[in-house]
Amino acid sequence: MIRLEGIERLFQVGDEQVHALRGVDLTLEAGEYVSLMGPSGSGKSTLLNVLGLLDRPNAGRYWFEGIDTAELAEERRADLRRDRIGFVFQSFHLIGRLTARENVELPLMLAGIAPAERHARASKVLDALGLEDRADHRPDQLSGGQRQRVAIARATILEPALLLADEPTGNLDKHSSADVMRVLEELNQSGLTLVVVTHDPEVGERARRRIHMEDGAIVSG
Repeated sequence: MIRLEGIERLFQVGDEQVHALRGVDLTLEAGEYVSLMGPSGSGKSTLLNVLGLLDRPNAGRYWFEGIDTAELAEERRADLRRDRIGFVFQSFHLIGRLTARENVELPLMLAGIAPAERHARASKVLDALGLEDRADHRPDQLSGGQRQRVAIARATILEPALLLADEPTGNLDKHSSADVMRVLEELNQSGLTLVVVTHDPEVGERARRRIHMEDGAIVSG
């Protein structure tokens, strides 16, 4: 499903050039459950951004579902992100003035799906995640765990092939963290490829494959 060869990513910070990714080679099969672990600054989030087509490498090749992404125009990259990749973040990134259902409907609206179908699909997903009685609540009326489940619903409403989760339990208590990880793992068991960036060893150890990074390089996994 995913193949990276010789991925390099450099950033200019003042007069210094920072090597965020160094010669990264990686293959992920469809349906895998992978954790990305390592100290701060090891390149985990940069790699996640490359996988999610949010960032272009300075060198190397990235094939996503057989497509050479280096050759893609930005519009086509945006289409792939919307249709095939979901994102879940530590800080949820929900829109505060919208209800849970409206937040989940947003990708459907951007995809041009009619209002009645948007409403029905969002309600179905929220029901499946145990949020049927919170669908009309705004984010500030939800607990942290509930907000993250809304974010997961929004990320998966278009049925992507790949879900990228960047510290998905970072703002949650232990109980809510376990609940969110259970939801993510159930999605993976249904066939979704899941990549989780985490500093939490307990969260990382749950994955079937654990990739460790240091200084921009994969050192194991």
